[in-house]
Amino acid sequence: MLIQGMLNDAGVWADVLPLLPQHWEVRFAQIQTQDSIAAMARDAWAQLSDLSADTSVMVAGFSLGGYVAIEMLANPQRTLSAAALMSTSPLPETDEGRHVREKTMAAMQANFPKVVEGIVKFGCHEATEAVQERVRQMILAVGCETGLRQTRAIMGRSDHRHALSRLTLPVALLCGEHDRVTPPALTHELAQCLPHAQIHIVPGSGHMLPVQQAQAVARVLSSLHP
Repeated sequence: MLIQGMLNDAGVWADVLPLLPQHWEVRFAQIQTQDSIAAMARDAWAQLSDLSADTSVMVAGFSLGGYVAIEMLANPQRTLSAAALMSTSPLPETDEGRHVREKTMAAMQANFPKVVEGIVKFGCHEATEAVQERVRQMILAVGCETGLRQTRAIMGRSDHRHALSRLTLPVALLCGEHDRVTPPALTHELAQCLPHAQIHIVPGSGHMLPVQQAQAVARVLSSLHP
């Protein structure tokens, strides 16, 4: 199961998908309508409820999707074979972070296209104009209301570091070398909760790892799952 980031749709995985093993069945979590990370995780589990107990399942979450994947790992409803957490953080919201997000939400309501430009420039380190335009159009299509709802959900996320420390399944942690949204330091902090996790700091990428370095993402995912 692939779980996209904030203001993303399944298209964020478009370059990764053809590089994954052909025998995989890939499902995309639906996280655009819920009001909390916990609700997103419950609905993602529900999307897997038809699978038999012996089906091998891996969850991979990017950015906001990483928060959802962490919530799923903390409240498991079935056994997973592996997990990948990309461009994300184990930390709950800080007072400073909450203040920044509240300002961002006000700006989104005032002038969403302007905020989108800032998101694209900040998240796509040294990306080509074509990549930036692709991300821009995806965010605009997902829209302001979804962005507001997802931002509120992120602000209310839980601290699951203790639950993560008890995990024994294979976990890969990925982050772009130039990620300014969730910098590599947060990936290393996440690794402190998951001492057996693989860490992959990917050169040549900002925050938008599945778009900017699809081959690296696909290679790590393929190594985790049969």
